Amino acid sequence: MLEVMIEEDGKPLRTVTVERFPCRIGKARDAEVALAGWRVGRVHAEIHRVGRSLKLVDLGTLGGTLVNGDRVVEYGPLSERDQIAIAGYRLRVYGDALRLPPGSRHATMMSGPALQPTTAESIGHPPAGGQAGSGAGSDRDGAATRAAQAAEPSPVPERLAALPWRRLVHRRLLEQIDLRRSNLSQFSPEQLRAEVQQAVEGIVADLEALPAGIDRGALVRDTLDEAIGLGPLEPLMADGDVTEIMVNGAVDVFVERHGRLERVDAAFSDDVAIRNVIDRIVAPLGRRIDEASPLVDARLPDGSRVNAIIPPVALKGPTLTIRRFNRAVLSPQSLVALGSATMAMMAFFGICVQERKSIVVSGGTGSGKTTLLNVLSNLIPESERLVTIEDAAELKLRHEHLVSLEARPPNAEGRGAVTIRDLVRNALRMRPDRIIVGECRGAEALDMLQAMNTGHEGSLTTLHANTPRDALSRLEVMTLMAGVDLPVAAIREQIASAVDLIIHQSRFRDGTRRITSVTEVTGIESGRVQTQELFRFAQSSSGVVSIRGCHVAAGAVPAFYEDLAARGVVLDFGIFREDAGAGA
Repeated sequence: MLEVMIEEDGKPLRTVTVERFPCRIGKARDAEVALAGWRVGRVHAEIHRVGRSLKLVDLGTLGGTLVNGDRVVEYGPLSERDQIAIAGYRLRVYGDALRLPPGSRHATMMSGPALQPTTAESIGHPPAGGQAGSGAGSDRDGAATRAAQAAEPSPVPERLAALPWRRLVHRRLLEQIDLRRSNLSQFSPEQLRAEVQQAVEGIVADLEALPAGIDRGALVRDTLDEAIGLGPLEPLMADGDVTEIMVNGAVDVFVERHGRLERVDAAFSDDVAIRNVIDRIVAPLGRRIDEASPLVDARLPDGSRVNAIIPPVALKGPTLTIRRFNRAVLSPQSLVALGSATMAMMAFFGICVQERKSIVVSGGTGSGKTTLLNVLSNLIPESERLVTIEDAAELKLRHEHLVSLEARPPNAEGRGAVTIRDLVRNALRMRPDRIIVGECRGAEALDMLQAMNTGHEGSLTTLHANTPRDALSRLEVMTLMAGVDLPVAAIREQIASAVDLIIHQSRFRDGTRRITSVTEVTGIESGRVQTQELFRFAQSSSGVVSIRGCHVAAGAVPAFYEDLAARGVVLDFGIFREDAGAGA
């Protein structure tokens, strides 16, 4: 059995149940799906059953048949995500035959050329009416049947089936309440939600044709979230295990849980709904996103970072990426429990921070650099005055004597920008004991090195790099970006005297994040910055599910440990022995 949902502007949504194939679509009296209008052919198109899947065939009509915006002659296998457009009508089909196996993607991912979406331009002429799919096409249908039978169908989420109804409810809601009225700012969030919820509940109650399989309560909740909140992302934002949310399209939503990417059944009603959510995020911040400025970075009230891109830059529609703000403040013990480091390593880091050693945390995107920076920063004595500088405020420090600064992008006119470098320069006038920069990306690296060399030892920062040696090279390049005419030898002297320790963090294929190298900067010789590795992660097995290994000492003792011992500081030199390992 197949259900065809028919949507036409200005008219109620209707559903037709089809029990025999081929299913004819047109204005003929005996058509299973009856449409009206001079642009609709007598039998405009047909839906054929091909094994366990369905194929749409246009019968050579003048107006043509569109699937997802492209004019087609044949298209399959049909999915519940596909929108069929015929002469002003929008059709979606639902049923067991449409439930594709996980990971399959419409026709382009299926074997057999007959199931490829074919544009009219690539054919050159339309097929004769009623003859589509005959001849050689029958052989291709047989191949498609075998391919379809090889895949076991999986259920499509209920929310996906409710998308057309959610779109209808939202459209009727807009007719009752103008969500863009300026006086809505007079409402508190609670009052606004109550008013909109009452309207949505009334609209849903009036939907007599709503199929019994669609939960009315869920329809109300999803429409409400999409109208005044983050739509289908609201439950994901409430999930503490979700660290990142990625919206690639209306029905293509992915999340990161425990370091692994997975697809979720959340879905927007259409691209307009995604755009509305983006506007809702950036408007309170005084930012705008449009064709002239199609990229925007923003922050949610809870501190989560947001990046949005819209057409024409985003070719397939608006995209949205949200990096969740972790409310929990991790401790050194937390990192040890997660396997990121050992207690011996964390004790060593504590001594480095207490003794005002300048530290650079390096690593790739999403490797946990900011999390480690936060843990190290909380090891700084409470009595010191700290100035933190970030692009988007993420650090959560417990210090009483703390000043937090955040960079600001330019406004719509391109004015008013406050860069990280501006803030680093200003921080030097604020009498800080230490400066903590969330991430060095450019010319601010020069100012940071100068600060570390001029009485602000023990400062910390992060940067993107693949190895500790790459981190030193990146510092050189970023210093050159400041536009100061300094020889490379002088820059390397600055780096060697300013940076004491590089902690490199990596994200593995199994989703875990670990410190993979702890490297001391020992000086400069023959124009090259000298380093020695103190700890490293020794990987013993590799796999997608789990990567095993342990942290081990490299057998080298930090040069500054001798000075600390001479001053009477009690130290454990045994943690650096190769036979002792890093867990001693």
